[in-house]
Amino acid sequence: MTMPKVALIGLGEVGRVFVEDLRGAGLADITAWDSAFADPGSKASHHARVLALTPAASAAEAVAGADLVVSAVTAMNCVPAASSVAPAIAPEAWYLDLNSSSPGHKHEAAAQVHTAGGRYVEAALMSPIEPRRLASPFILGGPHAERFAEAAGRFGITAATVGSEEIGVAAATKLCRSVVVKGLEALLSESLLAARHYGVDCEVIASLSNILPEADWEAIAGYFMSRSLQHGGRRAEEMEEAAQTVAEAGITPWMASATVERQRWAAQFGEVLPQETTPALVDAIRLAAGLYEEGDG
Repeated sequence: MTMPKVALIGLGEVGRVFVEDLRGAGLADITAWDSAFADPGSKASHHARVLALTPAASAAEAVAGADLVVSAVTAMNCVPAASSVAPAIAPEAWYLDLNSSSPGHKHEAAAQVHTAGGRYVEAALMSPIEPRRLASPFILGGPHAERFAEAAGRFGITAATVGSEEIGVAAATKLCRSVVVKGLEALLSESLLAARHYGVDCEVIASLSNILPEADWEAIAGYFMSRSLQHGGRRAEEMEEAAQTVAEAGITPWMASATVERQRWAAQFGEVLPQETTPALVDAIRLAAGLYEEGDG
């Protein structure tokens, strides 16, 4: 059997994991393109150097002859990424769209791929990519999802399930979940930053188990806040797509829209990481944001 060729469009955190795990599965014919390759100091360029990948000159060059194209770009670039590869995608090539974009944008991307002769499959990643990596839970969607699910193990994707033959259902599942998960990150950040000012952050955390399941809420809060600091920019984009998804359902997206702003705000303070404890993290954010006054803390 001929070794399949895989092309990565986007070489961020998810793209890097794909390259590493595909190689671990014995697939060596991998190409990559990322718009950030133009900047030698970008994360994408750094990943290419560490992975010893020669960046393709364009998206079209990367996907030429590829059996599988993996689109792992930021949410707002879902449709542009599909447009960029459509002229060069091989007939019957799989196009796996991992982007956290709205059902409407998924339909637009699918139209680009299908018109060009490719097989579009949306894939909603339903957990952080770490620690399970390509064994993470993916929900597949679209008319080609069932066939791709049969082939997914060949590419190291071992926990994929088919959600629907209708494009956009997997995206709706992911983004409606994001209203809760990213919203919880935003709620914990806002609550604890204010509670620290009043000296009641420990009491607030301790009280959560009165109405929520017993857990180490201090550790959970620290983890969620850290994720916002690390990935707030990307999360803000995702939540804009979530807000659009909610709006397309006829619901005013008050919560999702507010989460966009809190996530975007958090992204300014990634340099304060890491911190040993959640109170130390809250203090570091407040200090970086100019929120401390004499006597605070």
